[in-house]
Amino acid sequence: MTSITPSHHGGPASTPGANARGCVLRTTRSRATLALLVVALPALAQADAAGEAALRAEIAALRARLEALEARLEALPAAASPSATATPEAQDQRLRVVERKLELQQEDLAAKAPTTPQLSLDDKGLALKTPGNGFELKLRGVAQADYRGFVDDDALPLNDTFLWRRVRPTLEGQLGPLLAFRLTPEFAGDSATIVDAYLDLRFDPRYTLRVGKMKGPVGLERMQSAGALALVERGFPTELAPNRDLGAQLQGELAAGRVGYAAGVFNGAPDGRDAPTTDADNNLELAARVFFEPWRNDANALSGLGFGLAGSAGEKDGSGNAFLPRYRTPGQNVFFAYRNAVAAHGEHVRWTPQAYWYRNAFGLQAEYIESEQEVLLPGIAGARTELAHQAWQLTGSWVVTGEDAGYRGVARPQRPFALGSDGWGAFELVARYGELDVDDDSFPLYADPNSAATRSRAWGLGLNWYLTPNLKLAFNHTRADFEGGAAGGADREDEKTYFSRVQVAF
Repeated sequence: MTSITPSHHGGPASTPGANARGCVLRTTRSRATLALLVVALPALAQADAAGEAALRAEIAALRARLEALEARLEALPAAASPSATATPEAQDQRLRVVERKLELQQEDLAAKAPTTPQLSLDDKGLALKTPGNGFELKLRGVAQADYRGFVDDDALPLNDTFLWRRVRPTLEGQLGPLLAFRLTPEFAGDSATIVDAYLDLRFDPRYTLRVGKMKGPVGLERMQSAGALALVERGFPTELAPNRDLGAQLQGELAAGRVGYAAGVFNGAPDGRDAPTTDADNNLELAARVFFEPWRNDANALSGLGFGLAGSAGEKDGSGNAFLPRYRTPGQNVFFAYRNAVAAHGEHVRWTPQAYWYRNAFGLQAEYIESEQEVLLPGIAGARTELAHQAWQLTGSWVVTGEDAGYRGVARPQRPFALGSDGWGAFELVARYGELDVDDDSFPLYADPNSAATRSRAWGLGLNWYLTPNLKLAFNHTRADFEGGAAGGADREDEKTYFSRVQVAF
């Protein structure tokens, strides 16, 4: 407490009222300063290097407010000042009350912190999390607006068009440490559908049980997120792999993430397509994958190398799109289909070796797949056989601006694009070559050689421009040639495309 002693040495004599007022002012200044510092201390405790400038500005503002308050008190007449007649002891008591209230507020905030939900919004989306007990809710999404252009398509005219390729909001999260979920609808088509809808029982990172609708664990490029693809559309091996299927799958990581595996039982999907919403033929399909990254997180050139083997096996009995595939070009045009009367009848087996290697700005992805299916033509004696179709591709990428390439794409540009700054984002060059070879025994009994090609080879070049972590522009040119597929056994006209995409993902 500040002591007050009247002066008896030198200078004009001070009146008692003036002395009392000066003491009150000095006491008020000291206590006001103390109260303001108590308010500022939590901000000081929470500040880090990134917020130092903001904190300095806040302290400067507090200092300015204090000086303004002192000026107002100085200007008040002694009689009008509310503290002019208050004793120093009363002032001290009032400030002690204020200090105690601030302490109680801080204690209350500290007590509620472990159970107070934390809301965050950043380039990864919107997240609501309750600390301590593992409850979390995330809102994410991807939207892709495409332009498809075709050139030199005189013999087989194709429509140039703008379209929404994907509009997929995703709601995911976890309900405690054991249960997680994901729900992704698709709004880009003529009607809304459900793309992903599954539950994860996370017993341990080494074994998690997933139940619902999910991607089958077969194709390497198929399992890659749509927002991380090297080119606008996936290549030929994806046409032979299952897309999304309904079932139950056990998955996990072993050896500190160096070995990943997945194995499950599913309704069974045709090549390149989703499975029907219900099992149409009362047959199930087994699918499994094992993938190795022996040098993961090691400080050597092989740290980004991964390789594995995947496959599926099951029975299919039926005709139509739910059982037999239609193979598409990189331009998304069908170049092979079975005759309408052909039915799948018997065992369907796929197997695929696959690998990737990402080293700094360089990326390489390789995939081969074979799909063997027993088919028959009802009403024709002996019209039953096993057909084996193969596809492969090699995809390379190079991030010109130096960011790391990866299976999940370029995560974050080093210098995001911004108007009025020297940041231009990240630029990635990509190239792909691939082939899909249809079994020659498909013709002419099971497929019409006048409309279905027996082979297609395709190459593509692309530029990906990552302006920010959430905005990506893609520009592609692809060419595909064919063996057969036209009237009289002639070759189908080459497909030449110019595709572009605007992608927003969070």
